[in-house]
Amino acid sequence: MKKSLLLGLLFPLSALAQDYTAELKNYIKYPATAKTAITDVTLIDGTGSQPKEHQTVLIENGHITKIGPKATTTLPPDASIIDGAGKTLIPGLVMLHEHLYYTLPIDSYFNVAEMPSSFPRLYLASGVTTMRTGGSIEPFTDLSLQRMIGEGKLLGPEMDVTAPYIERKGYDIPALNIITDTALAAREVNFWADKGCTSFKMYMHITRGDLRNVVKEAHKRGLKVTGHLCSVTYREAAEIGIDDLEHGFMASSDFDENKKPDEFDRPGASRALQKLDVNSPKMKELIQFLVQKKVALTSTLPVFEPAANREVIQGGGESAMLPQVLEMVKKRYNNALANDSASSALFKKELAWERQFFEAGGLLVAGTDPTGAGRTIAGYSDYREIELLIEGGFTVPQAIQVCTLNGARYLGREKNIGTIQSGKQADLVLIDGDLTKDIKNIRKTTLVFKNGTAFDSQKIFATVKEKIGIN
Repeated sequence: MKKSLLLGLLFPLSALAQDYTAELKNYIKYPATAKTAITDVTLIDGTGSQPKEHQTVLIENGHITKIGPKATTTLPPDASIIDGAGKTLIPGLVMLHEHLYYTLPIDSYFNVAEMPSSFPRLYLASGVTTMRTGGSIEPFTDLSLQRMIGEGKLLGPEMDVTAPYIERKGYDIPALNIITDTALAAREVNFWADKGCTSFKMYMHITRGDLRNVVKEAHKRGLKVTGHLCSVTYREAAEIGIDDLEHGFMASSDFDENKKPDEFDRPGASRALQKLDVNSPKMKELIQFLVQKKVALTSTLPVFEPAANREVIQGGGESAMLPQVLEMVKKRYNNALANDSASSALFKKELAWERQFFEAGGLLVAGTDPTGAGRTIAGYSDYREIELLIEGGFTVPQAIQVCTLNGARYLGREKNIGTIQSGKQADLVLIDGDLTKDIKNIRKTTLVFKNGTAFDSQKIFATVKEKIGIN
């Protein structure tokens, strides 16, 4: 049986051709039903392997059907040809700490507000084809967006929706979900899993008992638990069975010698990290323990990036900001300029620690956490995460692997997404430039293939001008 016929049987056209609304079709350059070939492109396949130049990739019925050197790869006569000369092709990004909300304070209190229109569009335009929300504040909105994107009614990535934060009383953040006892923590799992949430996030003031109950109930259902911790140490969480830890090592309280069980002392945890040597044996011991326990670590470098000598809006996204919101962000940025020497020093150590975790065999995944001081926004910050991994000493193929294959592995979807391989779902990003010569070329996305449908990246970006802060 010919390979093309076999692939046609494995991936029937009717099962793969998503029906998009007339409005969304305006952003589609090549439909999944077309045979599309990208020729003479530099290929970074997501496995960490060295880039391959002058490659041709054929897409049919939503899947990759052929990969090979341009000189020796024959194409169907009816294939649409995209000239990839001077361009780079990478897998669709799989990012695991994203949000559909943005920082919008209430008076002097930190708070966030949902961006249901702009953020999904920005993620897709920047090359994010699969994402996990890193905690919900409007879970029903997130679940509805997931459904409507899947039905071709809205633009956005495929989404794994995390339930509302599981948190005890602590900070006055109006958007947070607060529990009052350990039994309620367990009930939260089953309630939100029944609604369709596929992940759970523990927050800064929870107890070990809370975490133990959530892990137990989530694992019964084959679901995973992550955490932005402090009251519980990384070692304690790993012993309990947590699957993932957010924010690299920036949320670790393991090195605070005065820490008390189940108590939150963020300043103490921060001071301990600031005092810790970049090559500390204690850190290396913790890294080895996490690797042994198979706990993933999520890098969210943009939300911690210092201000001095760096962009106000990371990734070059100022045009997407509502002018009044941009003005507020610039004020915060200017106030931080003279006060971020300590955060700059800790940030450099965090870059090194994430690299050490990766080199030790840990599953390092990535996200951006578009919150904080407002400089981190959807899509543009995903570019910045890759650039910052390079700043931390990762090679370009390694940085792409962290943001593609590693995320797919964590989600258990590596057989379908995360790398550019024949037979896999055609989730691809075409970039106008050579990433190995200048990583900032990552900002020049031209086409984003999601399940074989090629979206015009720049056309989508153009619809999100001065929108962040509204919706």
